[in-house]
Amino acid sequence: MAEQQNPLEKTGRGCMLHNWVEEKTRLQILKQGHGGLLTMAQESKMETVTTLRASYVPPKGLGVRLRGIRGELLEKHIAEKIRGEVQAELNTQSPEMDYCSTTQKDFCVEGFVPLTPETTQVHDYKTDEAVTFWSENYQRVQGVTAVQNPKAPFRKSALFSTPINERLDEIDLPPDD
Repeated sequence: MAEQQNPLEKTGRGCMLHNWVEEKTRLQILKQGHGGLLTMAQESKMETVTTLRASYVPPKGLGVRLRGIRGELLEKHIAEKIRGEVQAELNTQSPEMDYCSTTQKDFCVEGFVPLTPETTQVHDYKTDEAVTFWSENYQRVQGVTAVQNPKAPFRKSALFSTPINERLDEIDLPPDD
């Protein structure tokens, strides 16, 4: 005898077995969106004027002069005077500039002959230790193990973890009496 399925059981897609109409509608809404949610007339055009703009009426002038002729003329005269002063400030002639770079001024002096100093030592940039602040002041650095080679103070060193009695390259200390 075949088992009857409970209609309230769900399929793998989250839909009840006998609820295919709603499932089909849900898929259509996901693909196309809610048509007719805001309006039933889909072909109608939108309004171009908002309700605020349609109801706003600009205030009308009183038809009477609010300032006197003399005050208006005085305001125009002062504005013209200030405009002239600002234009005079903006249009001042800049002093003649000497466009000469630091290199031209300091290093391209007539009669200057560059000299290359002669080397006193042979240096190999591949093997020599770089000269830095730390390499010159390694004696003052705190928390660093003892330096074995003063020419290469920052090489690998296992002295901090080697027991004292196993150090072979150091001179034996005299026994404590």
